[in-house]
Amino acid sequence: MRTKIKAAFSTRINAIGLPILALCFVSFFWGTTWIASKEGVKHMPALQLAAIRQFIGGILYVAFFLYKKEAWPKGKQWKTIVILSVLNFALSNGLSTWGVKYISSGLGAIINAVFPIWIVIISFFRGEKLARLAIFGLMISFGGVCVIFYEHLTDFLQPDFRFGILLSLTATISWAFGSLYTKKKAATFNPYFSLGLQMLISSLMLFAVTGATGTGVNILSIPAISWWSIAYLVIIGSVLTFIAFIYMLQKLPAEINSIYAYINPIVAVLLGALIFGESLTMAIAIGGGITIFGLYMVNHSIRKTRRLAAASIK
Repeated sequence: MRTKIKAAFSTRINAIGLPILALCFVSFFWGTTWIASKEGVKHMPALQLAAIRQFIGGILYVAFFLYKKEAWPKGKQWKTIVILSVLNFALSNGLSTWGVKYISSGLGAIINAVFPIWIVIISFFRGEKLARLAIFGLMISFGGVCVIFYEHLTDFLQPDFRFGILLSLTATISWAFGSLYTKKKAATFNPYFSLGLQMLISSLMLFAVTGATGTGVNILSIPAISWWSIAYLVIIGSVLTFIAFIYMLQKLPAEINSIYAYINPIVAVLLGALIFGESLTMAIAIGGGITIFGLYMVNHSIRKTRRLAAASIK
């Protein structure tokens, strides 16, 4: 009897504990990748850093599943993988990495967190009605962003700062389109294998861009600090955290697993201030809090709308 109780308790802990640990891992360590990217792009071209990161990460995933003799994607599945390679990695990850070369890692993380706003806006232009809660959340988030940028008004006079903001915003729009496309064209094969293929394909795209534009540098001239950044981004950002991310998506309700999106920017802002001495002012603290609260309302509205739609279908 005691053995059965112990086994049941252990099963319960694994069912709840491991997904929560995965959520905590994603919440913290995806925030730290902004710091690693910021350090890496100080010493080498940003798109080349993203390309090397994605190439090594993709090779690790693909090699593992080749060893496991996983079935390859078929037919239209390749179309989905290529499109997601462009949206989620070549554009979103590549441009966000490039963006932190010109703006703080904390600011880049906050901008990245607003991608649910783009999902609502894109859905609106597709003819979907906006719930009042979503509209209210959009207004609150916009107000929070205005507070954050209040102290950066003079920075907009600098071309590099404007360019960094533009890159970061474009990256969030691309991620939003990628999220919507994933929902519409969800792959029927192994999501981890798909992830590796997306990384590998996107890395080849980025290598082609850096080669064609002549912006890449000889890998022998890349300093050790950038290689350490790449190693951290590959092992923590591209492999371990993505595995934990997909695992928690499969095991936790959407209301819980979305928490990581609110914690990532907080981690990035705090570590950016601690490691790089980036400004941590009252405007950033208050504006960031307002923005994150607005994003929570937007996310809650999106999930509520999806539940009602699913219920109506049933």
